[in-house]
Amino acid sequence: MFVEYVVGEGRGALWLVCACYLGVVYITSRGLIAAPRYRMLQARLHGCRVRAAVCAACAPREGAEAAVTAAALKAVTDRLDRLERNGQVAWRLLPRRWVVAIPLSKLASAWRVLHEAEAQLMRLEGPEETSLRARALRLRLEGGAEPDGAALAKELAAHTGGPADARAALIAVTERLAEREDDAFEREYELQRIALWLALIGIGAVLLIGLVLDHRLSLLLGGLGGFLSPLIGVLRAQRPASWGVLVLAPVGGALAAPGGLLLVRMLADPELNLLGQVFLDNSWGSPARPISLAIALLFGFSGTLFSRLALAATGQLMPAGRGTGRPEPAARPPAGP
Repeated sequence: MFVEYVVGEGRGALWLVCACYLGVVYITSRGLIAAPRYRMLQARLHGCRVRAAVCAACAPREGAEAAVTAAALKAVTDRLDRLERNGQVAWRLLPRRWVVAIPLSKLASAWRVLHEAEAQLMRLEGPEETSLRARALRLRLEGGAEPDGAALAKELAAHTGGPADARAALIAVTERLAEREDDAFEREYELQRIALWLALIGIGAVLLIGLVLDHRLSLLLGGLGGFLSPLIGVLRAQRPASWGVLVLAPVGGALAAPGGLLLVRMLADPELNLLGQVFLDNSWGSPARPISLAIALLFGFSGTLFSRLALAATGQLMPAGRGTGRPEPAARPPAGP
């Protein structure tokens, strides 16, 4: 049977499951997380090229101003070319590799380069285009959910002295919004990288525990419970979950299963006798029994159950009177005859 194989000679099955999950983590870190932002980056790059073409068509043909405009446009287009190829951010975005080659750190760097190129294009656009962009941005700030959107919209409306003043206000507000957006996404990417690193370390711990101890089936069921927990949460709430939670949940569930069985064994020990004989017979010492497997699945599914049991075990290990913050009452003197 499959259960007997996994418990007895199922080391290959554990290796296979961990290797497949490692591949899922790799694809997630190199593509699935960054794919939406990368598609937006591609659309903005095409938009920047259209704006550069319009600026080149409307630029003066003679004089010093024409030479300065041509040089500025050439610098912007060269930067966009390096961004699409392997120059500016040193990555390989080949169509045949789909979305597997999009590192998060390189994507954040690419967005900063793109925002700088857009700011340079604003300096080359005409007064009519500048006025149109300023009005559209003001409407977006007034009706959006930016923390200081009203103040920024007022800043745009206040600069009506001349085209140069209005252009400077538009560039300043746009750069502030772009910097805030870049900082927010870099913080999000950093959290996702931490989650992916923890997932890799957790997979190594799962392999080590599974190969050294006879808890391979409980590890697999704990990982299944960890996968079901965010899945049910998403189905109930009808909202997307964090990538870090989705990646870490199966690994955390797999590690919580044998740890929970060990805690159950400790609390069911005859010296403590908090959980009874049933849990003593169906815990760490016999992980292949149905009740033990069900407990492993529950521990993988519910991190709250594991934390509560760990707190209960901690309370049993602490000496009497410790951890409550209250001194023990003094002994009363014996009553007189």
